Amino acid sequence: MNPDDPASTVEDTVFLKLVRVVNLTARPFQQRVGRLHQLTLNEWRTMALLGARPGLTATQLTDLTGLDKMAVSRALAGLQRAGRLHRHEDPTDQRRSRLYLSSAGKAVHAAVAVQAREREAELFAGVAAPELQQLNATLDKLIASVACCSASAPPGVSTRDAEAA
Repeated sequence: MNPDDPASTVEDTVFLKLVRVVNLTARPFQQRVGRLHQLTLNEWRTMALLGARPGLTATQLTDLTGLDKMAVSRALAGLQRAGRLHRHEDPTDQRRSRLYLSSAGKAVHAAVAVQAREREAELFAGVAAPELQQLNATLDKLIASVACCSASAPPGVSTRDAEAA
């Protein structure tokens, strides 16, 4: 939204467009994938990372997904209840657990990953490769910027509170 342009609206803001894209792409998840596999979107986000990078910690998952600690905790609890996740004590720090998909988790991951790749191909079908590369680079910059600002929240203030200020 450009405050100097009277024709500009809140719908024109890049931020709102990003939020809208996330919502529009996440909305069909439950209908297409979640019901079939008894899987929430946050459980899938967690599984996708653990499928690619076994042995992550909950803190690493929080950082990589951008979800808050409680959302990651609930996703991990759901995966564990469903028998899709194993926790192993971290050999370097017994206070931490390393997280791995179980055999059942790997099977669900493999099935859903195929659907996720198909969905991604649908979403980006109308975007040229150079545009997609530029979008990817821009998103990396935004993630780094937000992560930097979130990490600098004062003690006692959650990153969500710091971002809202």
